[in-house]
Amino acid sequence: MQCIASWIFLYFACLSPIITFGGLLSVATSKNMAAMESLVSGFVCGIGYGLFSGQPLTILGSTGPVLVFETIVHDFCKDQGWDYMSFRLWIGLWIAFILFILVAVDASALVCYITRFTEENFATLIAFIFIVKAVENVIKIGERNPINPLGYKNVCHCIPPVNANLTENWDPLNETYCTDIGGTFQTEMCASTASVPDVFLMSIVLFLGTFLISVHLKDFKNASFFPSKVRQFISDFAVIIAIVSMTLLDYLSNIETPKLEVPAEFKPTLPDRGWIISPFMNKVWTIPLAIIPALLGTILIFMDQQITAVIVNRKENKLKKGCGYHLDLFVLAILIVICSLMGLPWFVAATVLSINHVNSLKLESECAAPGEKPQFLGVREQRVTHVLIFLMIGLSVLITPVLRNIPMPVLFGVFLYMGVASLKGLQFFDRMLIMFMPAKYQPDYMFLRQVPIRRVHMFTLIQLACLIMLWLIKSFGKTSILFPLMLVVMIGIRKSLDFIFTQRELKILDDVMPETIKRGEEDEESLGNEDKSSEVEELEISRYHLRMVI
Repeated sequence: MQCIASWIFLYFACLSPIITFGGLLSVATSKNMAAMESLVSGFVCGIGYGLFSGQPLTILGSTGPVLVFETIVHDFCKDQGWDYMSFRLWIGLWIAFILFILVAVDASALVCYITRFTEENFATLIAFIFIVKAVENVIKIGERNPINPLGYKNVCHCIPPVNANLTENWDPLNETYCTDIGGTFQTEMCASTASVPDVFLMSIVLFLGTFLISVHLKDFKNASFFPSKVRQFISDFAVIIAIVSMTLLDYLSNIETPKLEVPAEFKPTLPDRGWIISPFMNKVWTIPLAIIPALLGTILIFMDQQITAVIVNRKENKLKKGCGYHLDLFVLAILIVICSLMGLPWFVAATVLSINHVNSLKLESECAAPGEKPQFLGVREQRVTHVLIFLMIGLSVLITPVLRNIPMPVLFGVFLYMGVASLKGLQFFDRMLIMFMPAKYQPDYMFLRQVPIRRVHMFTLIQLACLIMLWLIKSFGKTSILFPLMLVVMIGIRKSLDFIFTQRELKILDDVMPETIKRGEEDEESLGNEDKSSEVEELEISRYHLRMVI
């Protein structure tokens, strides 16, 4: 049942970004790729990766840097008068070729330099992007449907003269009759009649309702009501219950909130292109020229893929099966070849979706002492959820009548929940919160036991400065293409911290060992020291008694 809940939750979590990304691609690529191509790419990449990858807990998705890359290539081809899809095909083939070489020379071993410092910076950035974008999208609904406190002014109405009989209802009179009897016809706000003030308010209710129901029901497994199996079932299906309940509320309210838009027919967006791209639409010398953008695309895809893989395979998740860094990169290269030939968007590992996939499959002990939290046991490692998620993505074209009833604010609420949930357990985020806590209220974290608080704050501020730098580079279109290169710079900044902090401090603050294991080791060490001290004390007492006897 936990896998079924994870499958349905991640299906909605993946579907909306794919549709949204398709809409952005449609504008960026002159409709060469749009929502339909994104759905087909999700189906092809998701099924292929789910069946053959080494780590199927990683979820593939569309990313912002890839969209920027596609935009730059399209604009360049348009300026040069080249066929965009044909040039993009050769870029994809070169990217796949370079990835094959990276797999062959064991380049994935370089992930050992991706420590907690870089990994959590990247994860926190992506989580913040999900949170900010969710709020921005709801605000955009308000811009299209603004709130007017004096809602009656949004309708053209007749204002009676000063000496008129006010017992008569003048509001519904039309313009001709109103002016004939000496009234003034109000026309200032007539243009606003297209917007419905209730839409924005209802969108906020759906947005916050989905988020709050998901958060509270997810923690319902720790409640005092119902048997443990019932609590676990409600916790597993928390997001699905939130989506269904808020969609039902929207249906009963009968307010025209914006709904999910899904293509209804299986065909390319542009009628004059097929599902196979011709590789020879441009001049022959453009083929080797495609290596230059392919190098930048390779860095982008390699960094996105490997950092997400490191986060999924972290020791805290207690995974028992292999990591598969090389195999995953190899499978991804093959998928890029297929997508380039078919004119489909490239999908890479999506950090927030992958983190939520892992979190939705976590196992906890059913039996615990009163007042104690259940113990984390591991993750249900399987391929079924990944395959089913993207199988449903491919079949979405067949169930458009159902999907078009889902309000977009509900899906934005799911995005907010995923962003907030993926911050849970990040040491970087915990350290940021500690900066605003008095010492007596600070949790008993291991790094606070072993590192002075000022040194902890200094490490956090350096990491926060790097996060702000990444955010600024991502936010501007002209610099966002450098985002993957800045992730490499993050690794260099982490190495430079060796001159600021001691190796012991870095081992504690930047160690990949889970918090629970470190605390257990220290507790065992302290118990061992107590046993040794008691043994020494008993020995001293026995020696004293022996001297007294003598």
